[in-house]
Amino acid sequence: MGELTGTCPLSREQIVGQYFLEHRARLLDIAAFLDRLDRAASGGAPDFREQALLQALRLVADGGPQRTARVLNLFSDMSEQLPQSAQGMKGALGAVKPAAGVTA
Repeated sequence: MGELTGTCPLSREQIVGQYFLEHRARLLDIAAFLDRLDRAASGGAPDFREQALLQALRLVADGGPQRTARVLNLFSDMSEQLPQSAQGMKGALGAVKPAAGVTA
């Protein structure tokens, strides 16, 4: 896919004016979540979901094209195994858990 330009009817200024405060609040929520993790009682190695979130933040900040698709792919399970829900779990984990013995 090529980089999309000029496909939004709003100007950059209009987008920022309309959506900035909403996304500022979301960033503050993420920062608060990370602060809580920093203050948590130590419990060993970081959870794979923490690592995925930090990696996603790096993708968002890298300025590269198609950030949404790249972040979605980071969180997506591309394996051909049965989904977790079909293996006796109630819900999704939100990120792909590495196989045993594999580190990110």
